[in-house]
Amino acid sequence: MFAQLGGWLRGSRFGLFSLALVVGVGAGLGAVAFRYLVNGVTWLATGHAEFGQDGRIPSDHLPWLGLASYIVIPALGGLVYGPLVYRFAREARGHGVPEVMVAVAEQGGRIRPRVAVVKALASALTIGTGGSVGREGPIVQIGSAMASSLGQWVRVPESRMRVLVACGASGAIAATFNAPITGVFFAVEIILRELAGEALFAVMLSAMVADAIAVPLLGAQPFLVGFPRTTVMHHPANYILVVVLAVIAALIGQLYSRVLYGLEDVCDKLWGKRPEWARPIVGGLLVGLLLLAIPQLYGVGYPVMFKAVAGDYALWFLVLLMFGKILATSLTLGVGGSGGVFGPSLFIGLMGGTAFGVVVDHLFGPAAGDPALYAAVGMAGVFTSSTRAPLSGLASVVEMTGDFALTLPVMLTVAVSTAISRAISYGTIYTTKLLRRGQDIERTAPWRAFTDLTAVGAMRRLRTPLPVPTEKVAEGRTPTQFDGDVVAVRDPQVVFESESIVDVLRHLERHRRDGIPVLSEDGLQITGWVTNRSILQTIRRRLALSEAEAEKSPDTEETVGRSPMPGYQVLEVGVTADSQLAGHELRTIDWPAGAVAATVIRDDRHRHADDAIVLRPGDRVGLLVRS
Repeated sequence: MFAQLGGWLRGSRFGLFSLALVVGVGAGLGAVAFRYLVNGVTWLATGHAEFGQDGRIPSDHLPWLGLASYIVIPALGGLVYGPLVYRFAREARGHGVPEVMVAVAEQGGRIRPRVAVVKALASALTIGTGGSVGREGPIVQIGSAMASSLGQWVRVPESRMRVLVACGASGAIAATFNAPITGVFFAVEIILRELAGEALFAVMLSAMVADAIAVPLLGAQPFLVGFPRTTVMHHPANYILVVVLAVIAALIGQLYSRVLYGLEDVCDKLWGKRPEWARPIVGGLLVGLLLLAIPQLYGVGYPVMFKAVAGDYALWFLVLLMFGKILATSLTLGVGGSGGVFGPSLFIGLMGGTAFGVVVDHLFGPAAGDPALYAAVGMAGVFTSSTRAPLSGLASVVEMTGDFALTLPVMLTVAVSTAISRAISYGTIYTTKLLRRGQDIERTAPWRAFTDLTAVGAMRRLRTPLPVPTEKVAEGRTPTQFDGDVVAVRDPQVVFESESIVDVLRHLERHRRDGIPVLSEDGLQITGWVTNRSILQTIRRRLALSEAEAEKSPDTEETVGRSPMPGYQVLEVGVTADSQLAGHELRTIDWPAGAVAATVIRDDRHRHADDAIVLRPGDRVGLLVRS
């Protein structure tokens, strides 16, 4: 029964949608739990669920420290989360989204399950003790790790694993910000970086379910509840001011990204080879000194954003907060903190946009429009420039403010900001982290042209499919009734029929295989055998077909060593000069029951196990056999 259920979940379209629904429930509950966890840590440290917006006041729980609490609290936080991250999941350090992106692009969507727990604790400690970072990066990594864990447990193919990871990201964003459309665009633009109908529906389903779970617990109001929703464009000429601000915001977004990684380099150089687990402790003291100077930079800072857009801060202080947030976020991450860069980009953009609104209001009066309009434009411009995700930028500002009258100016802003970002830099605030490690996931994107080619189209189909045993089998048993020497024994890695050729090639390379079995979609039968050669032949045929059509036209923690198919082994039987195998056609050989010839290795080249092939001394026959 469980085998049939697993096969249905892995192979059917509705199985994918069912998994997406479960991921949405998990992401919604995870986002709510993480929100309360952050607020709880903040309360333990300061006596308030949110802190910093009231200026330089001491912690209610540490009154004897006075203002020194601003310095001590971040260091105490680093004392806890530094060893936690270093010991259990080092990928939980930083802003998290790049790790999810590379997991989808190069690791088949596999993320270690422990990452969800470690990331939640480390980020909550970082934010709650003053780290000037956002919640979106952690919750994306948490939701994605939960989804990946579910996918690994069900043993879904890599192509579907990536979709599930994107579902986890979309659900997490949707539930965190009460912004399901933003969640969908974020998952498609940044995580998957491609659009397919089935995947899109799964991502949308996950975002919808996650948001529906979170709304009764967190409220149905727009996330930026303090943002005025009466902004209007008084005159078409205001679009000129919008374009000017979009250019400025795009440049600020680029500055934000450059300072983030530049300060990280400085921190790396100054820290040297000292123990990494201690880095957040010493770095926390530096973050604390900055918070002592500008306490409004404590944590995520959404209440400070509301006060800014309400007109409570002078022009010079808005500019100070904008540049201060760039420095504070960069320093928090540079010293080893864990948190996102999405929230800070909104903070930076709002401060810059509001400052611009104050200036144009002074120059042009009421005709310039409400400064809140420019606050929204600033948020969209900085976020889009740093991430180069225009659809996510548009949806996030409109959904999070709840003001759909902002659609046109924000749409213009993200278009301008994207163009400037592409002209200035190759990487984004997310991909630059990977580029610095030598991982260019953008340049691997052309391989996605082959993702419509699957294992079933490249494999050599077995004459009779072999059943996959569902019962536990004894380990270490090897058939011995062969007229020839068994020269190699190994556990088989497998792929599913629906897995793309790119994923199959990744398996062949990682596990050092020249051929692997192919499972049916329900995982109950071995239907074929796929090799490097068969894949190359399939690609060649497809390319030749494309060329012919063009002439007629007038105009995707790896599990090395894990065998997901118990009960079978791959044997290589050597053919010697005195063997009865030599000189016989493959079809005439009576192999033991349950053994199937899958490949013939001759002169170190793998050949299809054609029935008519005549075996020679020195050949090796690859057999798929029951243990």
